[in-house]
Amino acid sequence: MPSDAAPEMPATLREIVEHKRDEIEAARASESLSELDRRIVDSPAPRDFFAALTEPPAAEHETRVIAEVKRRSPSAGLIRPEYEGDGFAPEGIAQGYSRAGASAISCLTDDKFFGGHLSFIGRIKAAVDLPVLRKDFIVDDYQLHQARAYRADAVLLIAECLDDARIEGMLTLTDQLGLSVLLEVHSRPNLIRVLPIMERSPHRRVLLGINNRDLTRMVTELSHTTDLLDLVEDRSILVSESGIRTPEDLARLRTHGVHIALIGEHLMRRPDPGAALCELLGSGSATQ
Repeated sequence: MPSDAAPEMPATLREIVEHKRDEIEAARASESLSELDRRIVDSPAPRDFFAALTEPPAAEHETRVIAEVKRRSPSAGLIRPEYEGDGFAPEGIAQGYSRAGASAISCLTDDKFFGGHLSFIGRIKAAVDLPVLRKDFIVDDYQLHQARAYRADAVLLIAECLDDARIEGMLTLTDQLGLSVLLEVHSRPNLIRVLPIMERSPHRRVLLGINNRDLTRMVTELSHTTDLLDLVEDRSILVSESGIRTPEDLARLRTHGVHIALIGEHLMRRPDPGAALCELLGSGSATQ
């Protein structure tokens, strides 16, 4: 395997990525790159997603949460019955998260597998002052221009979907577009692969995410983050993702110097996701 190649893509991602490439071609036919760039010119500057999660330095007892608006998933299907149809209100969920003390919002924009939509980003940003991450399966530069045109402040890049050259190029482009990045890995080999890319990149608004879901066994273990910490020198940019359900989970991460967490399905399964985040953070009422 060439040194600049990603390890073989897990089967769970392959179907999604193959569909995504078809989706990108359809989007490109509907809205050209030049049209997106014209929209970008007229757009306000992105909110600083990176700074919202890293500055000022987190206190020892504090976790900054990227709270996720997630309607469905390939494994779980529709997360709650009321999320079906036009009644789904991502802006209301985001408002609850904001009142509960979230530092940023993650918004799923994949339609086929997660029930998301690009329009959700603008709806959320009109409702809250928090920065918003476009969470999708980004495999083409077009999607980065698209994210910026649709008012995202940051994008998720999944190392398992991208080779070294593509990651490096996308970090350069997101820097030019003013977007922060959450660069996510699921495994030790991919973490080893992306660390030198991050060091070489001029982009200085890049967070490193460790997703606790094993894509080969489809199990989620919080210990996955702590097992990989020996490789991470700067833990101030580290985000633990998936499998975080209790205040004790957050406290356990903090003892290892991890003060940022992305939390989605646990919150979205509750009747009031904002109230669920309050319980997790001990931050009072967030009734919508």
